[in-house]
Amino acid sequence: MIALPDWMVLSPEGLSAEAYEELPEDISRRIEVVDGAIVVNVAYRRAHQVLARRLANAIEYVCGDHLAVSTDIDLRLRDIPLLNRCPDIAVYDASLPDEEILRPGHCLMVVEVMSPASVTADQKDKPAEYAAAGIKHYWRVELDDHDHGPAVFRYRLDPTTGLYASAGVDTDKLKVSDPLPLEVDLIELI
Repeated sequence: MIALPDWMVLSPEGLSAEAYEELPEDISRRIEVVDGAIVVNVAYRRAHQVLARRLANAIEYVCGDHLAVSTDIDLRLRDIPLLNRCPDIAVYDASLPDEEILRPGHCLMVVEVMSPASVTADQKDKPAEYAAAGIKHYWRVELDDHDHGPAVFRYRLDPTTGLYASAGVDTDKLKVSDPLPLEVDLIELI
């Protein structure tokens, strides 16, 4: 039997925001926390990382000085019970001090690159959480077939329902003006 590390032994209330902030960075970068429960993230394949980095670079290029783009960044959706996600890409207010926790009110958009280990989270759980937190735009990138390149499923928060509504699906080329003017050859991302 393998013993769990001390940081994984949780009280009935789960991991608190304070306990999370005390974790060493090499641990906190590998986990997400959902309702206080620790979810260990798998190590993503190179193709996943390359696609996320290249798309983040393309987004960052058009952002201007008022927005920042980060990959694999902590996003605190709720403090109690703790809900902390690490989207593949976050576009947020560039004036946010580095030491301040990134929260939904700072974010314009989050992007998840779906992998076989994140299908349910990226298609169901995270969109519901991000919408409930009020993040205006959510994109999910799926790469199922290397011959056809990725597909980008874009969603916009409907202010009347508080849910995401489809803003379109892009294959081959991504050309949008909302939330940013962006044109990307999706095949070149892989």
